[in-house]
Amino acid sequence: MPLAALPLAIATYMYANALRDPVIRRATIEMPDWPRGATPLRVALLSDIHVVGPDMPPRRLARIVPRVNGLNADVILLAGDYVSDKRSATRTYSGAEGLAPLSGLRGRRGVYAVLGNHDHWREAGEIRRALRKANVHILDNEAVTVGGMRLGGVDDEYTGNADLEHTVEAIRAAPGSRVLLTHSPDVGPATPRDVTLVLAGHTHCGQIRLPILGAISYVSKYGERFGCGLITEGSRRVVVTAGIGTSVLPFRLGAPSEHMAADPKSRRETPRRSLLAHQRRSRLP
Repeated sequence: MPLAALPLAIATYMYANALRDPVIRRATIEMPDWPRGATPLRVALLSDIHVVGPDMPPRRLARIVPRVNGLNADVILLAGDYVSDKRSATRTYSGAEGLAPLSGLRGRRGVYAVLGNHDHWREAGEIRRALRKANVHILDNEAVTVGGMRLGGVDDEYTGNADLEHTVEAIRAAPGSRVLLTHSPDVGPATPRDVTLVLAGHTHCGQIRLPILGAISYVSKYGERFGCGLITEGSRRVVVTAGIGTSVLPFRLGAPSEHMAADPKSRRETPRRSLLAHQRRSRLP
């Protein structure tokens, strides 16, 4: 291969990676505060959809939705960044058009969402209307009870819209295992320890992770601390998913797109290995 063609070849490879079918990652998570006798829940976590051309048009999202439903989740959680206006876009979509496929999501106990920085940069009202039209419940610095889980959803920290104190108060207002849904994991250090599980996206797990050098950026003030995957800090678990879309450029390298199935369970009911994770490649029709 001529040396001059190498950059094009690398770019083509990274674009192909961005178009690959999402990996499904699974985890069983030990929850020290899971209510005695409460039925375990399966939680599907989906983040950073970034509906935009060329790599994530609505028709591709529509093909991913049945795969998320195939996880047989009790509740589906969406961790923000539903749209994109990146300069490399070949086409952008309105919130209504781009998010319409989300109406096909099926969680036995509902679908809940928080907003991300790209949603605020576009126009939060537009995205909220589109999510509600798709029968998605928005958690805007508030909390709900879902089975044995007390689920709080905090608005985006990156754009200064998070009210963590109010959200934690709402979580504590009713019994249940305390879980926080957030777009950015950077709220983690400020979150009280009695919130035992934090679910987040935003970092894309680096999106482009170079050999030896690692990720170009996690877009986090904590760098690799909350960069990707399952993080244990004392009694709390932080889950950061890579998301399914892309930001800035439609490329991925070393950080495949993914969505997650998490099973929070009581410590008494969880096997000795408290965190079990594996992955498989999901084939889209």
